[in-house]
Amino acid sequence: MRFGINTIDDFNVQGKTVLCRVDINQPVDKVTGTLKNITRIKACVPTVKELADKGAKVVLLAHQGSDIEYNNFYTTRPHAQVLTELLGREVQFIDDVCGPAARAKIECLAEGEILLLDNVRFLAEEQTLFELKLCLTHEQQSQTLLVQKLAPLADLYVCDAFAAAHRDQPSLCGFEQLLPSAMGRLFEQEYCVISELMESPAHPCIFVLGGAKIADAFLMMETVLKGGVADKVLTGGLVANILLAARGEEIGSGSLDFILKSNYGEYIEKAKALYEEYGQYIMLPRDVAYVQQGKRYEAAMGNIPMDAAITDIGSGTAAEYANTILSAKTVFVNGPMGIFEQEPTELGTKIVWEALGSTQAYTVVGGGDSITATAKFGLSDKMSYICTGGGALIRFLTGEELPVVKALRNGAKKFPAERCL
Repeated sequence: MRFGINTIDDFNVQGKTVLCRVDINQPVDKVTGTLKNITRIKACVPTVKELADKGAKVVLLAHQGSDIEYNNFYTTRPHAQVLTELLGREVQFIDDVCGPAARAKIECLAEGEILLLDNVRFLAEEQTLFELKLCLTHEQQSQTLLVQKLAPLADLYVCDAFAAAHRDQPSLCGFEQLLPSAMGRLFEQEYCVISELMESPAHPCIFVLGGAKIADAFLMMETVLKGGVADKVLTGGLVANILLAARGEEIGSGSLDFILKSNYGEYIEKAKALYEEYGQYIMLPRDVAYVQQGKRYEAAMGNIPMDAAITDIGSGTAAEYANTILSAKTVFVNGPMGIFEQEPTELGTKIVWEALGSTQAYTVVGGGDSITATAKFGLSDKMSYICTGGGALIRFLTGEELPVVKALRNGAKKFPAERCL
């Protein structure tokens, strides 16, 4: 047991049916049906392999696609093929989550066999709208369809999805109410590394915040600045655009329209209060990039065309950020500086990421887009630690007890491991 949570070491899994929740959510090329990145899948392999090698009947639960919109969901079939290749043994797949076909397949598993169920977010109870509107307790989550159908077939629940630990959903927090539970090796590793690092980060400690996960970014920013953890916060992406708008800068109608249409307008006022109190520690872009007719243009703040949309930080800002990173001792990164997937708008992220790969600081990179950018620029082996979680990492850094951590701790009390050996 570590951090009040059981580990795999606390259980004898031979011959046992183990429900293992992993986070293997990756960008998908829907034209070819293949995954654009497999970093998260690689990260869960040690847990899956260990369980199977010890003779468990392993049932994998996972989601694929952001739950911002339903049409972004996708089957987990490609993931089964990738896992098969990485593990060197077959990972079976079934296009069902908890229906009769899935349950029958689970009951037929032999020791050491692995089965991946389809995307759990095909179930309404696993979607964010369900989570936020109903706010079910963990006990209530144990009464949902998914948990009620699968828990009776299993002997143990293992959560290896640290990247989703900030979610409060049945596949993550419901099974612990009915089954002995443990955290997997990846969850254990990430929880341990981030905990130890946050206790006493070496200073200067820099946070690089970009991307579009606004709520999490502003929550964490206030916490690390108020607590004196961060010496500087370097901003890019939508995070920077909202802060610039809050400061009264002209960000172009394209950027402002996107903020308002995405219902992020309320964050402009929140950003204004945050900047007024901590502005001296927050670095904002001095120049930015925008695209017209497929070509990149840069402009200093105050000189952006009225109809433009900011899609990247400018090269001058990127160089300034890079110098700050090179002089740091600890750097936490969550979110790119712009639309790095496209050539005209990748420069800012590329320059900042190259600095991350060159600095002597301890670098922690978290979140799907950040990991994808790291891989794109060939810098994965240059980072000190790559955390599979983005939202989970941010919530953890605020000092908030993550829902999954709470569920696992309560589960450890409800089903002491020594009674389950």
